[in-house]
Amino acid sequence: MTLEQFKAVWKKAQTAIEANEKHFSELDAATGGDGDHGTAIVAALRAINHAEGDDFPTLLADMAEKLEEEASGSTSSLYGSWLEGMADAAPKGATELDADQLADLFQAGFEEIGCMTKARQGDKTMMDALQPATEALVAAKGQGEAAMFAAAAKAARAGSDATAGLQAKYGRAKNLGARSIGAIDAGSASAATIFEAFAQ
Repeated sequence: MTLEQFKAVWKKAQTAIEANEKHFSELDAATGGDGDHGTAIVAALRAINHAEGDDFPTLLADMAEKLEEEASGSTSSLYGSWLEGMADAAPKGATELDADQLADLFQAGFEEIGCMTKARQGDKTMMDALQPATEALVAAKGQGEAAMFAAAAKAARAGSDATAGLQAKYGRAKNLGARSIGAIDAGSASAATIFEAFAQ
């Protein structure tokens, strides 16, 4: 994957997120949130796409920095952590990544975000999409970039859809108890949408 392709998939992700802004906010409201996840994730993607860089470490670090400067809230903090982990794992000066390096990038991002939140798959958060997506992407690295993102997208959506049957353990949705069961977690839905845009 070249640096230009990486920038392009994030642009595609922004378009997909913007198209579903209202849906994400409705999901957020249905699970006891402020009903603003759509607004928050759109702001996050716009900030990410304001980043600049001539290689992967520089671009990813600037993506995290732009999130901190231009967006706020838990969504931006989590995605910022994810991107910082990727930046640290990106080979110095690299303007393209092979399948193994790409897998290492996403694995490092997941590990970094895992240091920031105790939530894991099964807790009805964005991790229900991110964790299976990362595992699927890494497992498919021997098949090449397209297969990696296709596997990640499928796993992320399945993980997100499964949150409808889960009770929330984190965030404001936790306060609903059993009443949080029945609606898909908004953060997982937007994360799955991002991976689907990458796959396209």
